[in-house]
Formats: sequence, structure tokens, C-alpha cells
Amino acid sequence: MIFETTNPYTNKTINTYESLSQEELNQKLELSSQIYQEWQHTPIAKRTELLATVASLLRSETTDLAKTISLEMGKPITESKSEIEKCAWVCEYYAEHAKDFLKDEVITTDASESFVRHSPIGSVFAVMPWNFPFWQVFRFAAPTLSAGNTALLKHAPNVFGCAQKIEELFLRAGYPKGAFQNLIIHQDDTENVISHDAVKAITLTGSESAGSSVAQLASKHIKKSVLELGGNNAFIVLEDADLELALDTAVKARMMNSGQSCIAAKRFILVESIYDKFVEGFIKRVKKLKTGDPMLDNTEIGPLARIDLAEKLQNQVNESIKAGAKLLLGGQQNDCFHEPTVLGNVTKDMPAFIEETFGPLAAMIKVKSADEAFRYANDSRFGLGVSLFTKDTSRAHAYINNVSDGAFFVNELVKSDPRLPFGGTKASGFGRELAKDGILEFVNRKTVYIK
Repeated sequence: MIFETTNPYTNKTINTYESLSQEELNQKLELSSQIYQEWQHTPIAKRTELLATVASLLRSETTDLAKTISLEMGKPITESKSEIEKCAWVCEYYAEHAKDFLKDEVITTDASESFVRHSPIGSVFAVMPWNFPFWQVFRFAAPTLSAGNTALLKHAPNVFGCAQKIEELFLRAGYPKGAFQNLIIHQDDTENVISHDAVKAITLTGSESAGSSVAQLASKHIKKSVLELGGNNAFIVLEDADLELALDTAVKARMMNSGQSCIAAKRFILVESIYDKFVEGFIKRVKKLKTGDPMLDNTEIGPLARIDLAEKLQNQVNESIKAGAKLLLGGQQNDCFHEPTVLGNVTKDMPAFIEETFGPLAAMIKVKSADEAFRYANDSRFGLGVSLFTKDTSRAHAYINNVSDGAFFVNELVKSDPRLPFGGTKASGFGRELAKDGILEFVNRKTVYIK
């Protein structure tokens, strides 16, 4: 099978890739298993030294790597550069902290010695999305490889160039061939990989449907899985909020990566006393955003990664308007581009409220009180994160347990940070990435008792 990567801005073909034959795929899986036998015994100091080298390569080659992102999926080039820098950060973070995270955990019992040893488990298979084509991979690979596991990547076909460059980075940094491998395969080959004896665990970042499919396969073959799926994050603004801060943050939270982020703010839940002022200020700021060629430094909104994604967003806009939403800004699609769009008077029965909207669409929702705002925030199949804006942080503390999401950010947008565990609840998935939690997801917490 031949895969083709296409520039969403020009609609021109970038490159073609031939999928692995079954024999080639099996060889790569066997190599991953073989290398694991050596890699697991490589001293942690050596593993983290190599990871620090990867970080250095990322920083020295930021511009070149960022261009690959922007060409393949349309991210504005300044954001692509920031993505590469964040990848270097996560590598440096685990290079510094992995040894401490993995040290034996001593537990006092009646034994002479009793402790928990954090041992690697084998090859971890990652199914990764196109929207952050470097970051999503590195936030899995950095802790996984540091723990002594080997890594197998099935990336989204529209960013196979990014996947290829990531594999090259690990090889050039000095990792043994087979420690990190890019698999150019069709999604139909996923079960073949998951069922293989070499693969001990699976991690997926992607859509709810993809997560459900992979979770079923992992369960069928009795293998650990971590899922980071969709989101429909609420952005709550109370009457006492710093409105300028909330507005500046809101535009970034919704429009970053042209709105193509699982943790983007999608539902803006506003108490009625500040609703009109917030909507007016939001629209004013969005109108100033520069739309155009993602390779230009001044571009803030680029095309969506594929035309079908733009068409899906347009349908969600149209259906929400039919259901009674008011079009306040934008609302039109042109090939892969979709205008930054604002819908007012959004209610619970509209796609803009119910569904994950993956693009520059902001849904404005009016409520009477903070309590009602949190009821609306919780009224979702998803549970990735909530942002709350209020000057009263003691009041904010009182609401932490009112939402079941995996993250609760006060006076800031929901974001991932190597120092903090990241993950969701409900249809947003399970398990945690990043921080200490992330490196311990794919280890054997082995109880040791010596008497």
C-alpha cells in the first residue's frame, strides 16, 4: 500500500511511503524484542545520557524539524518551533529525573528487606495522532525508553515525514537500532502488532473511536493500555474574574494549533453578568488573528490538517445554527481552511456543546451562577480538563471536586507540562502521561521480599 503526505495549504503532494510487508513488519517486531534484552540492562545513566543528546539535537535543529510539521499538517511555523522546544524540554526532564523516579521504593515490613523494584516490561506500541506530531510521540517515548523499554510507533499517515525524522533523531543520538522504530503500516495492521509476543503494552492518543478499538484489542490480548482521547473542555468565567486575562487566555486556549487540540477550550461557560462583555471582547481579539500561509512567521491560523476535518467542523457549525445557535463570527469553510467562528446562545442540545469540535470554533454558553456553570461543565461525555477564571482562589478550591475531569486549571488554560501528570476521565480515556506517573505506567512494579 502507498501512503501520500499532502501539504494542506497548497494541496500538493510532499512525499509517498510504501507500507511494510508482513515479513518486514515481523522483522521489526522481532528486532524490538531482541534489542530489549540488551536495552533493559543498559545502565540508567547511559539511557538518560542518550535522551539528553536527543534534546540537544532537537534544539539545534528546531527550524528544520518545525518546517516538516508545518508542511505536513499546517501548523503555523512559530507554533511548530514551540512544539519542538517542548519536546526537548520533556527529554531534558526525564534525563534529569528518571533515575530518581525508578529507584527502589523501600517499604518497612517484618522482612529483612522489602521494596518495590520498577522493572521495564518490553516493547511498548504507540498509536499517535497528527495534531502535535512530535510532542505526542516524545511525551510517550522519553519516559518509555528511559524506563528500559523499547518503543514502536504507528503514526498518522499524513505525518509520516515527522515519524521518519523522529526515528532518525534517536538513531543519530546513539540509541541502538531497534530501540525506537517507526512502523509504516495501515490501521488494519494494528491488531497484528498488538497480538505479537514482543508487544507488552499499548498507548494511544487519538479519537474516541480509535481508543475504543485499541482498548478492545489490548483487552483481548490481556495487555496494558493507556488512552488519551478527545476532549470538550469547559472554560468557566465567573463575575469576579480578571476579564482581560480571561479573554487573552481564552483566545489562545481555543485558537492555538488552529483549534486542533484535545485540550483546547471548546465550551465557554459564562455567568450572565459578564456574558455580553466577554463575547464582545473575544470576537474583537479573534478578528485580529492573521490567517494564511503556515510557513510565515506572522500567521496565527493555518489550514486544518485535512479537508475532511474542515468539512466535519462546517457540518457541526451548520447543525448548531439549525438548532438555534447564533452565528456571531465566521462560519465558512474553504477547502482545508475554516474561518475562526464564534457561536452564541449555545445550548446543551447542539453539536457545538455535545461533540468535540476540532478546529477554530468557540461555543458561548450563558448561565446564571457558578453552580450552574459547573453543572454545565460536567454535562459531557468527556473529562479532560476545566479552566476556571476567578479572583477568589479560595472559592476555586471549593469547586475542585465539583468536576470529574483529569485537570483543573485556575486562571490559566489547560495545558500539558512534563512536571505534571496528564490524562482524562470518562470518554477522554484512562491512565496518565508525563511526570512520575507517566514513567511508571509501563513498568513492572515488582514486590521484593527478603527474609
